Amino acid sequence: MKSRYKVVWTDHALDELRQTVSYIEENFSELEIRRLADKIESTLALIATQPAMFPESPSRKGVRRAIILRFNSLYYRVKHRQIEILSFFSNRQDLRKLRF
Repeated sequence: MKSRYKVVWTDHALDELRQTVSYIEENFSELEIRRLADKIESTLALIATQPAMFPESPSRKGVRRAIILRFNSLYYRVKHRQIEILSFFSNRQDLRKLRF
């Protein structure tokens, strides 16, 4: 069995996730929120067992990007046997707004 890494979210990434969920609640159905939650959970499970599975960001050394559905990306890095979620970024935004 593969070793699992502990997944931790930064405050910044959690704030971005909250904003995304609020937007979906206001504009879409509960089904879309459940779909997003399921995709986040399955992606985190993959990352926790295979952290190098997703490609490294060309602009940030050591930071990887996993696309969550088509509207959001999860940026993370491996640090001391932990997966640190740095950003839950809306792909509809200008990439210059991406912060960690």
